[in-house]
Amino acid sequence: MSRTIIVSNRLPTKVLRSEDGLTFQPSEGGLATGLGSIYRADGNVWVGWPGLFVDDPTEQAHVTQQLQADSMAPVFLTENEIQDYYEGFSNGTLWPTFHYFSQFALHNEKHWQAYVAVNEKFCQAVLELAGPDDTIWVHDYQLLLLPAMLRRERPEATIGFFLHIPFPSYELIRVLPWGPQLLEGLLGADLVGFHTFGYMRHFLSAVAHLLGLPNQNGLVETADRTVLVDAFPMGIDYQRYAETAASEAVIKHERTYREALPGMRVILSIDRLDYTKGIAERLLAFEQLLKRHPEWRGQASLLMVVVPSRDQVAQYQGLKVEIDELVGRINAKYSTIAWTPIQYFYRSFPFGELVALYRLADVALVTPVRDGMNLVAKEFIACKTDQRGVLILSERAGAARELSDALLINPTDTNQMVAALHEALLMPKEEQTARMTHLQDLVRQYDVFAWTKLFMDRLAYSKIKQHLLDVDALDADTRTQLLRDYETAPKRLLLLDYDGTLMRFYATPQRAQPDAELLELLQALADNPRNRVVIISGRDHGTLERWLGHLPLDFIAEHGVWLRRHGDDWSLFRELRADWKVELRPILEQYVRRTAGSLIEEKDYSLVWHFRRADAELGAMRARELMNHLTFMTSNTDLQVLEGSKVIEIKNAGVNKGTASARWVSTEQPDFILALGDDRTDEDTFGALPPEAYTVKVGRAPRSLARYSLTGPAEVRKLLQSLLGVEAGAVKK
Repeated sequence: MSRTIIVSNRLPTKVLRSEDGLTFQPSEGGLATGLGSIYRADGNVWVGWPGLFVDDPTEQAHVTQQLQADSMAPVFLTENEIQDYYEGFSNGTLWPTFHYFSQFALHNEKHWQAYVAVNEKFCQAVLELAGPDDTIWVHDYQLLLLPAMLRRERPEATIGFFLHIPFPSYELIRVLPWGPQLLEGLLGADLVGFHTFGYMRHFLSAVAHLLGLPNQNGLVETADRTVLVDAFPMGIDYQRYAETAASEAVIKHERTYREALPGMRVILSIDRLDYTKGIAERLLAFEQLLKRHPEWRGQASLLMVVVPSRDQVAQYQGLKVEIDELVGRINAKYSTIAWTPIQYFYRSFPFGELVALYRLADVALVTPVRDGMNLVAKEFIACKTDQRGVLILSERAGAARELSDALLINPTDTNQMVAALHEALLMPKEEQTARMTHLQDLVRQYDVFAWTKLFMDRLAYSKIKQHLLDVDALDADTRTQLLRDYETAPKRLLLLDYDGTLMRFYATPQRAQPDAELLELLQALADNPRNRVVIISGRDHGTLERWLGHLPLDFIAEHGVWLRRHGDDWSLFRELRADWKVELRPILEQYVRRTAGSLIEEKDYSLVWHFRRADAELGAMRARELMNHLTFMTSNTDLQVLEGSKVIEIKNAGVNKGTASARWVSTEQPDFILALGDDRTDEDTFGALPPEAYTVKVGRAPRSLARYSLTGPAEVRKLLQSLLGVEAGAVKK
């Protein structure tokens, strides 16, 4: 029976060392709550680091045994790995880069090597547990390479990945020396999830620019699979917060706090110490509120909770000093004997007391400079059992995409934050209730359990869709049968596309001239009297004549417009017209002017717009525009518009690779047919051939009429070489 394996850097249980030995403390995190019902189910397991350096084998065995009883499997890290992989690359390189603080990012090769090694260590830990039918869900930025590592060892596994922090603009990813490797690591998953559509869009942009992989409707086509990319805004355990907020113990805590702040309007700020949270910016905004609106002096207090985090790191030490100095200066300037403007706590609070603070607050000030989601905003909403209170939320937090009834602000615009604070403190109770009711309805519906179910359902769907759309690879058994059928066939027809099939693509098409190996291979195949070898290409017939005309080959050029059998002259498939070029060429010229790197290729009876050398995103956008423009212009005419690999071609309708291929099949009546092609224009060939033909899609295989697939031109050449091997007796009946 298949099971689910959760993988994250940290386990939902922390192992702590005390005078009495090792103790085990459950995590309060939202992820542990949301996935609790999954990893504790029969047979499932959570793999991760227990949060402590443990090198003694006896202690490791004890930790392993204790965690196994609660469906967890530890990955033990050395002190060097903790320093270089966790503190170094994960938190010193990826964290600042992904949060747009690239000035803090370290580019250290030693850290990168440690990151690769630890991802491999996690991979081996998962492989020891995972069967071929298991589902593996990998979490967060510490394990970006893991999906591809797992895919390499478990090609058929179901693998999901979710990123809990922002995914930045590709301009920041390209700064990382290891950006392409990180993207390739993520694309090992079947489903890659982000908190927001914006992060998803940035990822797709990075994949297009740095890896050159096309995507459409959230689907990325890799060399051998289709990867689904989607947005899944994470929620909280709404019921837990709401029920705790209504409990007598929490109400008692709140009463105690109110007695300490009689009649005070409370603005609440809760954050971990981090430069991404905008803590200093909100202190400066509160100071400006008191300066510009003196009526709030003695009437409103900022209750600021900062949870210690990484305070041994220089940037965090500096931030702590800055916060301390700001709090001290503001309190010194505005305090009275009866009133302290800022109530500052540098520590964490127990869960019940934290919920009481949410109940107490009139305003929650949640203003990170950059944040993946920010669950504090949602926790505040869940705890407002009386539907009173106002949420001020940074537009740069992922939660802002959902929580539109909050007061959304730019966290670096002090004036805007001051105005929002003033508005929040003056907001009528009726408006507070209306806004909070809407916010609670949303946070209640899209809680952490709905998030978990949605991701798992989408992951299962992505795998089903892959199986429905993907073409079977040309495996060893099929290859053996193909060679046997080839060997016994008296008459064979080989239909071979050129660009992307026999030769790899080049940014400049004229550079794709055949090399010596290819010329020798085609010569040997065509010399066999039982073979009819047809080069079937979108290229103009003049180019094919120059490159390959000296070989005993047949040709189908310009997608079926020009035909030539060996020994004959070139002929048209049928009478065609080219007068339409006068009207349509200016349109292509306009798109060349608007798209640097694009160019026009003119053939006898077609026009082609190439954009392989253009910026990936711009080229794709212009191609969509041009397709729409040309489709409209050629409607109700005898012209058709074809979209190929980084090209758009206008040609006469009714003439394509398929109709031309069918002519060869009908005249030759072969006993064996092998057709290889790489793009959409080759689908016409695959569709025109009889069902017993060996049709092979080269490269990205999804959604093809071909029966089988190969990864690229190198594999094509190996297959064709094996056909020659048959003649030499390499394959026996």
